Amino acid sequence: MRDSDGIEDSGHVKPPEDDPVQVRRLKLQSLMDAGISPYPDSFDVTATALQLAEEHSELAAGFEVAETVRVAGRIVAKRDQGKIAFLVIRDGSGEIQLFCRVDTVGQEAFDFISALDPGDWVGAEGNVMRTRRGELSVHPSAVTLLSKSLRPMPEKYHGLTDIETRYRQRYVDLIANPEVREVFEIRFRILSSIRRFMEGRGFLEVETPMLHPIAGGAAARPFVTNHNALDMNLYLRIAPELYLKRLLVGGFERVFEINRSFRNEGMSPRHNPEFTMLEAYQAFTNIDGMMELTESMIVHVTKEVLGDLVLDYQGSKIDLTSPWSRRELLDLVSEVAGEEVSFALPAEKVRQICAVHSVPTQPEWGKGKLITELFEKLVEPNLAGPVFVTGYPAETSPLARRRDGEPQLTDRFELIVMGREIANAFSELVDPIDQRARFAEQAAAKAAGDAEAMPVDEDYLRAMEYGMPPAGGLGIGVDRLVMLLTDSASIRDVLLFPHMRPEARPSE
Repeated sequence: MRDSDGIEDSGHVKPPEDDPVQVRRLKLQSLMDAGISPYPDSFDVTATALQLAEEHSELAAGFEVAETVRVAGRIVAKRDQGKIAFLVIRDGSGEIQLFCRVDTVGQEAFDFISALDPGDWVGAEGNVMRTRRGELSVHPSAVTLLSKSLRPMPEKYHGLTDIETRYRQRYVDLIANPEVREVFEIRFRILSSIRRFMEGRGFLEVETPMLHPIAGGAAARPFVTNHNALDMNLYLRIAPELYLKRLLVGGFERVFEINRSFRNEGMSPRHNPEFTMLEAYQAFTNIDGMMELTESMIVHVTKEVLGDLVLDYQGSKIDLTSPWSRRELLDLVSEVAGEEVSFALPAEKVRQICAVHSVPTQPEWGKGKLITELFEKLVEPNLAGPVFVTGYPAETSPLARRRDGEPQLTDRFELIVMGREIANAFSELVDPIDQRARFAEQAAAKAAGDAEAMPVDEDYLRAMEYGMPPAGGLGIGVDRLVMLLTDSASIRDVLLFPHMRPEARPSE
């Protein structure tokens, strides 16, 4: 083992010629001593690897065309054959070979080319040709170093397999594993497709604050910071919900935000402290309208981005073809528990059912929280879906409208696919009196030690008192949706720079 300066664990310094980083630094110094800039400011590119492949797909082997192009990219492979050197460079569209001949560029330039390393960025000017072996290439008359790489890439660009290193050094992961780049290209096509779909439905994309004076809109532990000038605590938003619903009060009838939210909680294959959500609110609709919006959006995005609604996810088939199933939460819990679970049961009986199924509980939890825990521990992980689970308890849904005739339940659904919540939506609670009572219950829970309970937001209640129209609201976990559509097992696989523990130094 050695660190970046060539120090071995024993404390001995490696000779420079045995340390690849030092060898490259010596090359860098030699270039600078020779008056060659290793980091020029630009290079005029006229063609990409993909363009050349498309435009010259019928060029016969052994032929060269009188067309001069300028290409640039990172060297990903290199081999020398006497007076010929082959460099494969990769740009943003693909790979193209440089067929370098000493009799074309001259001995001095050829020696310079031969001294280049994999990882270096180069630009080349020359004619397009196809080698006798059929490889489309550029036959350079000149090769320019654009950026000298001082660290060797993973061996032959296929050696980066350590998962922590891949996440921590995503820049190297993208070089070494081209399929990783494809995942992120799909991610950003998904985001573009969502935006087009929402705008096509008449929604306006808006921006709301990321620093909140009150951490509301979801049950979660927030990140807290301090604003020096105002001498007040602020919270990184855990959800944009309450600000977006203020816009409903103000007369915006269809709004959405693709937002970064933050929750100061544990990390897992499904959780990262910083994540992306889509939240949307539509006046004059309800839970049924949100189901239709959710299903139509995901079907549309999947077909547009992937071209198919039948997906492979971690060895299982998922069919997203409409219509999707709808199930009541209480029915699902009862089926798995093997006995009826309902609000007609005494709280102690529900607590006993939790104990039988090894579901941990807290003494202060009511029946709604106990039933929700039964669902999340026993049912949700085993739902393949896609399925809309409806009828969540009011105790765990403080912002959702109560169900008519069943006030212990709400008009809320979660979309479950492969055991994971992808979306959460409900008919919005627009009654300010009921909302104040729910906030009071949450405040009592927080005072009793529930760090995730919501505080009372007096300004939001004031906004509601001006009158909020009936509405439906929707939140979709974009990262989880991307995981599903890219067959990714962990949320870290779909985040360019996931959060990591501090990197251990070699001495540690």
